[in-house]
Amino acid sequence: MKGFSSPHTSSSSFDLPYFIVANPAWEIPVIDVSALFGDDLDAKKKLAGEISSAAEDTGFFYIRNHGIPDSVIDAALSSSKAFFQQPKELKERAHVSNSNFFNGWQRYKSTHYNDEESPDHREYFAIRYDPRYDPAVTDPSVIPADFRRCCKGEEWYWEQTSRIPGFKDNILRYWQSGLTLARRMTGAFALALDLPEDYFAEKTSYPDAAVTLNHYLALDSPDKTPTQDEPRPEPPEPSSAAETLPKGGPEAVSIGSHTDLQLFTILWQDNQGGLQVLTRQGEWINAKPVEGALGVNIADYLMRITNDRWMSTVHRVKHEGAGERYSMPFFFGFNLNETCGVLPSCVDEDNPAKYDPISCEDWIRRRFEVTTVGSGE
Repeated sequence: MKGFSSPHTSSSSFDLPYFIVANPAWEIPVIDVSALFGDDLDAKKKLAGEISSAAEDTGFFYIRNHGIPDSVIDAALSSSKAFFQQPKELKERAHVSNSNFFNGWQRYKSTHYNDEESPDHREYFAIRYDPRYDPAVTDPSVIPADFRRCCKGEEWYWEQTSRIPGFKDNILRYWQSGLTLARRMTGAFALALDLPEDYFAEKTSYPDAAVTLNHYLALDSPDKTPTQDEPRPEPPEPSSAAETLPKGGPEAVSIGSHTDLQLFTILWQDNQGGLQVLTRQGEWINAKPVEGALGVNIADYLMRITNDRWMSTVHRVKHEGAGERYSMPFFFGFNLNETCGVLPSCVDEDNPAKYDPISCEDWIRRRFEVTTVGSGE
């Protein structure tokens, strides 16, 4: 299927249940990851087993005791709200059309994943990996040229958001916290795949790591974000969202059904709800927010190198509740110049490798050859 996409997500070749009601009874695992921050290998292996079980099922789980302070999340959320509450003409200064790498702001209805669902009812602001702000990089000037070519961070969008007090510092601090957590998670993932804990370390030295700030209005709200001086919209009727499109037409969604491209995504979401995950049985389940926990979903490249042992999560958002919804996903992947085939622990005589080696950069380029970018509203 062909649609509009964003730099770390993609429409995929999956069949969508049409207007299926999400299963409220399905329990999504909540995993305590405090072992990530200690030296107890047995505790880490126990954690790895829990991760593997969830990754083989829906490919989605929540994590507690993740190490990102509430203060970091709260500051990033506050800056996110301040950005989106600006008048449109100020947000336009940070529009992605000014970027070489999909950084910056994108308008409502600028992404569209498939014909069965509506364009996305959200706006977003995205930043990508910049080694100057990576706490693990001591001297960005000595980064090898092949790595530097794959670094997609830019400076112009910080200049265009400098009018918002603390915006750059708050968003970068959240990005850095996600980066630190993601690198620790790759160690647990390696153990879960019967590999040495540091197996992925060199492949994530200058990773494909990005944050997207998402802002959703309720599905039947006008496509206009109130500024700080304007009243917020009245809460919609929860049952009315499906009526915003003609009967028999595309299903109304806040963000359409898609998978993420690289290794995995770490998600903070507010308490509005609306995130849905597709199971292997083809059933949508509600991924209700869990207080103090972050969501984790497996992405396409990780599914590929595990020989489909782990599941890349098809997910979407249907925000039918009152008011606005915010989320801050952190996308994480290998260095873009890394080439990886199916992992040795994921093949045997009965399960030969299904996929040839491919670089992360070529993988993403291949996926984007069938997508286009819309202008939105």
